[in-house]
Amino acid sequence: MSEDRVEVTLEQQQGYRFEARFSNGTPPLITDEPAPLGNNEGPSPAQLLVTALANCLSDSLIFALAKFRQPNDGIRTEAAGLIGRNEQNRMRVVSVEVTLHLGHPASSFERLERILDQFEQFCTVSQSVAAALPIQLKVLDSEGTLLKG
Repeated sequence: MSEDRVEVTLEQQQGYRFEARFSNGTPPLITDEPAPLGNNEGPSPAQLLVTALANCLSDSLIFALAKFRQPNDGIRTEAAGLIGRNEQNRMRVVSVEVTLHLGHPASSFERLERILDQFEQFCTVSQSVAAALPIQLKVLDSEGTLLKG
């Protein structure tokens, strides 16, 4: 089994603001906490987690559509993380809702049911955290018809 490493170095800039530098040449990213802790000068760790889930699910859907030679343009994704307290009264991301909007009506696709049944399995991030974090997923076509969820 081959393994790849994802490496990041965080350097504190001031307070809760960090510059994240990636080993593969990806441009650096500023992260920060919202007020009152930080100055909201970049995405917070919770925002990055929700973004990672939404982005990976979007990429996985694009991959599955392309695999079946189906239109994979115009996809729009909305995601929301619910922040709450656990049994020890500590703040946690307690669930994430992701809604994927296809760029075309369902009638434009062939084998869409098969694609929608399997694309989640390609998502490295959601498959890695799903055991610990509930993820509610919906897929709609460009006309707003609910296809999955």
